[in-house]
Amino acid sequence: MEPKHATTLELPKVLDRLAGYASFSAGVGLCRTLKPSTFPVEVKRRLVATTEARLFMSKYAGPGLGGVHDVRPLVQSALRGSALLPQELLDIRGTLVAGRELHRTLSRMSSQFPLLSVIAARIVESAGVVIEIGRCIDDKGAVRDEASAELSSVRRELRAAHDRLQDKLARILTSPRNAPYLQEAIITMRDGRYVIPIKADCKGRIPGVVHDQSQSGVTLFIEPLTTVELNNRWREMQLREENEIRRILLSLSSLVAQNSTAIAATVEALAELDMVFACAKYADTTGAIEPRIVEFGGRKSEVGGGKSDAGAAAHPGSTIRLVQARHPLIEPERVVPIDVEMSDETFIVVITGPNTGGKTVALKTIGLLCLMTYCGLHIPVSAGSELCVFDHVYADIGDEQSIEQSLSTFSSHLSNLNGFLGKAERKSLVLLDELGAGTDPAEGSALARAILDFLRARQVTTFVATLYPELKI
Repeated sequence: MEPKHATTLELPKVLDRLAGYASFSAGVGLCRTLKPSTFPVEVKRRLVATTEARLFMSKYAGPGLGGVHDVRPLVQSALRGSALLPQELLDIRGTLVAGRELHRTLSRMSSQFPLLSVIAARIVESAGVVIEIGRCIDDKGAVRDEASAELSSVRRELRAAHDRLQDKLARILTSPRNAPYLQEAIITMRDGRYVIPIKADCKGRIPGVVHDQSQSGVTLFIEPLTTVELNNRWREMQLREENEIRRILLSLSSLVAQNSTAIAATVEALAELDMVFACAKYADTTGAIEPRIVEFGGRKSEVGGGKSDAGAAAHPGSTIRLVQARHPLIEPERVVPIDVEMSDETFIVVITGPNTGGKTVALKTIGLLCLMTYCGLHIPVSAGSELCVFDHVYADIGDEQSIEQSLSTFSSHLSNLNGFLGKAERKSLVLLDELGAGTDPAEGSALARAILDFLRARQVTTFVATLYPELKI
């Protein structure tokens, strides 16, 4: 499938809407880059997976993907030797825990949801990573005392040093002898050191190191000399704590790196499940159903069952039957459903009618619903709808006039047609809007007839919208 024609038929707009139902960024990315498959077996698998997801959501609350993140960039950082932050490690743990729960849930229901359980089977629980991160980091992102014996010891000493420092400063503040020199009886901090505020004109009354002064200049913030050693000890213990925390985070990051393949596989499986459930949510919202996929060749091999028409070409065996088909990008209250059914003898359909009568929308509806089906999306049609899987869907719809390339409307259409007519074959679907328009009506209709004869000779399933009386005849 060529992206240009998918864009003409507005598939990217549908995929953008689909992405809005995904739960996390990796799922959003898969939704937006979803490509139509040209293999009937794969198309059926995708459609059934969406059906399973809809059934799952109808019976249960839905997949637990709330705490899932695309942690693959974090894994790459760990592989490069970086120390991950506590919250980043919690994101990895949360993703693995959600994956574990979904894996276990779908494994128990494999008989009911076989395709979903196959995807979930790719999730690796990575129990060691989950346990170790949970042991070392609490739910608020703080490294636990129990993360290592060294950290536990350092924090005990740190608390003791802090208490001694605070006690000494409190005695200085409450001493009657120092009261006249104090601006306020409070302990504050400057440059990571505990200090007390004294009046600027009392400098030297309490010996100490000046760390700062107020904007007015009337207050100095000093570290009393009697607390310098205590401050040093407290700061030393802080540095030891920071170093030990960094060592723990590096160790956890190294563990993540060792399990990088398993974690990446889990994220990819969760992203695919997220995409499938997004398809299910979108289908529920749009009232869509799963169309029946029909193999090529189900039609009669010749027009009318024989060769009574000397100019007739053998029917390609394609099937398109859309019952009450609705364009998914038109508001439900405004959309006009259409029925599209090609008989066993027909594989070129000419659509006519007045301007603004819906011809172009009909063409886009047919093409877009085919592409959506090949992506695994259920489509807004009624029961009895069925489609075959085309290898290619080509569309020449809309005015592609280009001033930069000096192309007129007619020339731009010819350029587009020239890009795919030679490629179109038996398993291709071609959609042509106002074929031959933009030039002299007689010449345009003659060209349109020649193109349709060419497509019929190549057994190409074709829909064409036209205003030309000659083409209708």
